[in-house]
Amino acid sequence: MKTLYLVRHAKSSWDPPGLADDQRTLLPKGIIKTRLVTDFLIKEGVRVDLMISSQAVRAYETAKLFAASLDYPMKKILKDRKIYDGPYDRLLDLIYGTDDTYNSLMIIGHNPLITQLSNLFLHPGIEYMPTSAVVCINFHTGKWEEVPASTSELKFYITPKQLKTT
Repeated sequence: MKTLYLVRHAKSSWDPPGLADDQRTLLPKGIIKTRLVTDFLIKEGVRVDLMISSQAVRAYETAKLFAASLDYPMKKILKDRKIYDGPYDRLLDLIYGTDDTYNSLMIIGHNPLITQLSNLFLHPGIEYMPTSAVVCINFHTGKWEEVPASTSELKFYITPKQLKTT
């Protein structure tokens, strides 16, 4: 079985004006909401074998939050520009080309691409992935290249709003 985690980056800042889009940083409330999600993942016993992030600052900062919570080595977070500027078929090449020694893959990216990618494997799909949301999809295969022909199932879809206890 192969497990794919698709993560939308945490809430980010639009300040200062004129900052390049890929240089935007996380807001404190984005960090707090991400911790709600990572706490859920810890309770679920999530382990990630390979983590790949968009190179955008907000996505990489989100990846570091997930890595710290899930005991994934920071220095092993890979960055890939394809996750930032799509289209999603380039991400499919990334997924299908993953080494089979990795059973779980986490991709941290952006909308609309991350929602579109989720919906390729989910029926019915997800209308919109808010910031810090995670989709976990299991594929009944032992090879990433066989994912397109395999049966998939949604293990969970979690958002910070679902976890809020206030």
